[in-house]
Amino acid sequence: MIISDDIKVTTEILLRGAVIFVLIDCVLVSLLVRSVKTEALVGMKWKLITVMAIFFFLLFGSIVSIIFWDSVYSYVFPPGARWIIPPLYGILFSMAGLLFWWIATRLKRYAVITFLLLGGLWGVITHVLAIMRGILEKPPMLQGSDPFAALTIAAFEFIFYWCVCLLITRVVMYFIKTNKDGH
Repeated sequence: MIISDDIKVTTEILLRGAVIFVLIDCVLVSLLVRSVKTEALVGMKWKLITVMAIFFFLLFGSIVSIIFWDSVYSYVFPPGARWIIPPLYGILFSMAGLLFWWIATRLKRYAVITFLLLGGLWGVITHVLAIMRGILEKPPMLQGSDPFAALTIAAFEFIFYWCVCLLITRVVMYFIKTNKDGH
């Protein structure tokens, strides 16, 4: 699937997207803070990391390698990276998730919020690196977009991704427990 170069992602679109992610994040974060206690987060370790590896592999496999390769990512990555990025990012992002899980579970009281906010920080870090590679200058689709807007949406977008991974893991854990208990 190829996205046309005629589509322009403006600063306004990025900021509006950030607002949408903020609203969704507020709902998901409040749900997860109430439903995932620190002890549960501790017990999710390898299941969460596995979910994250699969999630980010599929996300980057579809977005980077298929949907936006020609219109965005081919401008900042060599051609051979197209099919290497999904498994590499699946591993890299899940390892970041493992580090953030470790940090978050050391903070007993705010473990879930810490984990999710660190995911947002990871989004900012990865997008700073992408900006340094020229992602806002080289692809016509993104030319002229403000770096601050790109980093703003990245923070809330990645909190959303971390929420989705934690929510999927929570649901999987629920079904494992339910089946184990025989219900």
